[in-house]
Amino acid sequence: MSSSVIARTRFSVLDRSRIREGRPPAEALRDTVALAREAEALGYHRFWVSEHHGVPGVAGSAPTVLAAAVAAATRGIRVGTGGVMLPNHRPLVVAEQFGVLEALFPGRVDMGLGRSVGFTDGVRRALGRDKEDAEDFAAQLGELLEWFTGGSPTGVHARPAEGLTVPPFVLAMGEGAAIAARAGLPLVIGDLRDRDRMLRGIDRYRSLFRPSRWAAAPYVVISGTVAVAGTGAEARRLLVPEAWSTAYSRTHGTFPPLAPAESVEARTMTAKERGLYESALAGHIAGTADQVGHELETVLKETGADEVLVTTSTYDRTALLDSYRRLAALFAPGR
Repeated sequence: MSSSVIARTRFSVLDRSRIREGRPPAEALRDTVALAREAEALGYHRFWVSEHHGVPGVAGSAPTVLAAAVAAATRGIRVGTGGVMLPNHRPLVVAEQFGVLEALFPGRVDMGLGRSVGFTDGVRRALGRDKEDAEDFAAQLGELLEWFTGGSPTGVHARPAEGLTVPPFVLAMGEGAAIAARAGLPLVIGDLRDRDRMLRGIDRYRSLFRPSRWAAAPYVVISGTVAVAGTGAEARRLLVPEAWSTAYSRTHGTFPPLAPAESVEARTMTAKERGLYESALAGHIAGTADQVGHELETVLKETGADEVLVTTSTYDRTALLDSYRRLAALFAPGR
């Protein structure tokens, strides 16, 4: 099925470069670049990569480096980060990195920015950061944007960023939505499973939004897992590897590589693991094309979102690509 609300909505991809059990991390990075080429051919609007440090199941630790590889391997799709975690870095360095990207790939680069700090205490120590650094996000964001306009009081200039326009986005829930609104920036908000919280964040963002040089009006990107397959059962199996990684991380304190769905389904789980696993499977947009189309239409009407950022991860790369193809047939059926 296709609907007018889906057809007028942009669809984009965030790939986390998830490592697969028994496969090398380098393969996950190459898979990300290959998926970007496919996403461009299918008509997705932008392709973003993420930042994680010290996570066994994620190869994407340097998003601006990976974004450069993605941009070099594609021709026109917008490329960016979902996101660079600003509290982990000095704003000048982030500005310089995105300035280089924009200089090399003009008019194609997005600067998605988050406020999270390292996944564990050990990672935070290695980065020279602590949890409180996230509290300075609004100031860090303001400083970063000033490097592009030449507004630094230090007398230093960010080269080649100064004078370039790299669209910034804020990845946020809760307080972050207010920060995005006051800065006049587009908002990326998840997750699709917590619809009420998402709606509250979007309402707060729109009510507090102040126009800026970056955005004249609120712009909302909703993000989450969308899985499309020939049957509902096949779509649910796409969710299984990530659901188990989530359950494992919450019981063992480390986020592992993706295991094949069949090995997860054959696993004996403790009661706690089973509960977390079932919870991680629930609430995503997953099913046949008709089912997903109806659900997307509902959430787009509820949120008034301008764009959907799809974040699906699974072990079976062929099934993942098939899901993205089936989804593309909903928003660009004639492509």
